[in-house]
Amino acid sequence: MDLVLIEALKVDTVIGVYDWERTMTQTLVLDLEMATDIRPAAARDAVDETLDYAAISERIADFGATHQFELVETFAERLAETLRHEYAIAWLRLTLRKPGAVPAAKAVGVRIERGTREETN
Repeated sequence: MDLVLIEALKVDTVIGVYDWERTMTQTLVLDLEMATDIRPAAARDAVDETLDYAAISERIADFGATHQFELVETFAERLAETLRHEYAIAWLRLTLRKPGAVPAAKAVGVRIERGTREETN
């Protein structure tokens, strides 16, 4: 199985448990690995045969702009569900960081894996 990657994607959204956080947008930083077989796309040199990282990146930005959650856990879970459903992704690993949330840390966040990662021949 091959992986399509998106690394350090910045997403602006309203997120947080405190009232003051709910009055502004904050930037989350996202890493995404998505399992797919790239051989059909490579054979035909055709973006419609693979996971289009540009389209997926735009969808993630739209998701952040149109959803508001208190927890990064909820953001990650709902985004993973959305991407797996809309792009037929069998397996993904999503790392979501919230920079500046804890003054002594560069970032805090979660990493989740959803689906089944299987080898195809």
